[in-house]
Amino acid sequence: MEAYRKSLRLAPDNVAPYSDLANSLLSLQRFDEARQIIREAQARKLDNFILHNALYALAFLGADSAAMAEQQQWYAGRPEETFGLVLNSDTEAYGGHLAKARELTKRAVESAIRADNKEEGAIWRANAAVQQAAYGNPAEARQSAAEALKLAPTSQGVGVEAALAFAMAGDTARAESLAQDLGKRYPLHTQVQSLWLPAIQAQLALDRKNPAAALNAMQAASSIELGQIVFVSNISCLYPTYIRGEAYLAAGHGSAAAAEFQKILDHSGIVWNCWTGALAHLGVARANALQAKTLQGADADAARVRALAAYKDFLNLWKDADPDPDIPILKEAKAEYAKLQ
Repeated sequence: MEAYRKSLRLAPDNVAPYSDLANSLLSLQRFDEARQIIREAQARKLDNFILHNALYALAFLGADSAAMAEQQQWYAGRPEETFGLVLNSDTEAYGGHLAKARELTKRAVESAIRADNKEEGAIWRANAAVQQAAYGNPAEARQSAAEALKLAPTSQGVGVEAALAFAMAGDTARAESLAQDLGKRYPLHTQVQSLWLPAIQAQLALDRKNPAAALNAMQAASSIELGQIVFVSNISCLYPTYIRGEAYLAAGHGSAAAAEFQKILDHSGIVWNCWTGALAHLGVARANALQAKTLQGADADAARVRALAAYKDFLNLWKDADPDPDIPILKEAKAEYAKLQ
């Protein structure tokens, strides 16, 4: 943030420092300041799609559907239309509207291909694969990941997202093969080596029912896991944080798991409308339900109350979701909530 403020003073008529500063302020949960910086850019007649992505994020975080629709109108018919479609798709998936999300992702991929940017289209397809796996649709996730790799087989962004999707969908052989290849191709790439590969290895360890190995793999990611991922529409979905939360759950450490999922909720200005922001509510619920089983007396009662509240938050968020047979994780959440009551 400080560096971008200096850039602004040196080049007040360049849009880049404004959009970078807006994203930094969003990441720091300083939403009013982010909005003000965007206003300053627009007052100077400076504009780019990154500013509009940030405006969409601010509207989403403020639950302002009219402002979100206003940003969608800006994207329509522009070369950056694909970003509008992807942001809209992510919002639908965040609320459990998977049929709408699928259709919007399909349109985003087609829009990117028409604009002669197959890699961008492939990234949106791989992004969807990770979400599909998280929601409990592994066959669909594997298909989407394979389609993404077919579109852009040498893309780093597609490779890391597809490898994670395969790992989450239980295709360990494909995930391991991709991870090995990425490790060899990008030996000095900080995010590949310290963020993506640890997350993929951790998910593979969870597939093997080895949460201790998963937690060990995730240690490398802790210093940079809140950093920006440059090829996505938001700032970051915080996949490593989410996977660490899942690993703590699998290891039976309810308190530590709750802290990881809460970290995602506390960084909504980074996560925006990514699916991890929705499922973090469920993660908090499951972590507290686990504590309710392992603690005793008043502590166990308090954990149960926290779990029920978090389940309610999640189920309220998905009250208009697609039917639960289409979303296995929703069916699981409803059953867990009923059992806890």
